Amino acid sequence: MSSSAHRPATAPPGIHRPATVPPASHRPATVLLTALAPAAWGTTYVVTTELLPAGHPMFAGLMRALPAGLAGLALTRVLPRGEWWWKAVVLGMLNIGGMPLLFVAAERLPGGVAATLGAAQPLLVAALAVLVLRDRPTSWRLAWGVLGVAGVGLVVLGPGARLDAVGLLAGLGHTATMAGGVVLTRRWGRPAGVGPLALAGWQLTVGGLLLLPPTLAFEGVPQRIDAGAAGGYLWLGSMGGLIAYTLWFRGIATLPVGATAPLVLLSPLVATAIGVARGESLSLAQTCGFALSLAALLAAQLDPPHRRRSTPR
Repeated sequence: MSSSAHRPATAPPGIHRPATVPPASHRPATVLLTALAPAAWGTTYVVTTELLPAGHPMFAGLMRALPAGLAGLALTRVLPRGEWWWKAVVLGMLNIGGMPLLFVAAERLPGGVAATLGAAQPLLVAALAVLVLRDRPTSWRLAWGVLGVAGVGLVVLGPGARLDAVGLLAGLGHTATMAGGVVLTRRWGRPAGVGPLALAGWQLTVGGLLLLPPTLAFEGVPQRIDAGAAGGYLWLGSMGGLIAYTLWFRGIATLPVGATAPLVLLSPLVATAIGVARGESLSLAQTCGFALSLAALLAAQLDPPHRRRSTPR
């Protein structure tokens, strides 16, 4: 069977295209590994609110990015070459540089509002993919993307949810930058011979260096970092940073963009599951929303039924 249905548009000269979509026998493992990234990011809200010093979102973003990026560089010992210097800067600004916006949203909004804003990322990715990749999403995946956002809204939005203007702008800004990072990462791929760990190290280092001057100028270091905060920073930089982004960039390079983006729905679902484990309860509407979001996430990984029926054996 030809793979032309999933082959990206022809790249300009000098652009290394992402790998083709993995065979069906390998794709479930790739999806599961990629899904670990948004699942780890789903712990950000509880770590931020329960462990980290309040009022230091830029420092939190810095600690999540720079140490992890330097560790990635030390492990791979690979630096960008040629045009990849400016591409690494652009991707680092989009994927990592907007990270403080996530912490601002986590501090100023209820977790539910922040999670719903993040869940809109697949829809933004779909719109950007049309403009940048010339990849028009199928109505199947677009419909499930809308249903996924609706499901997250049912889970996490309550009648008492307050809407802070700064928090809303921060949440939308982070969602938009991540969506742009997903699309450009898919567009540019990776240089030949460079693995996802090196790519993650480049971007985390760039993002951390960009955050260093404003963090020192406007926030500084928290006066007190206790053992809990140190553990929180370590978790965010390792599992939520270098490991998560390595798996994320690996998945973006191999899976269709329309299948990768809906995986971010795992973030609010994991955050909800943590809340339930901590003693929170779900109403009937919230339970239905959770099931709807999970169904949307899974359905986005499948081809439309009519395409599956028409696929030659």
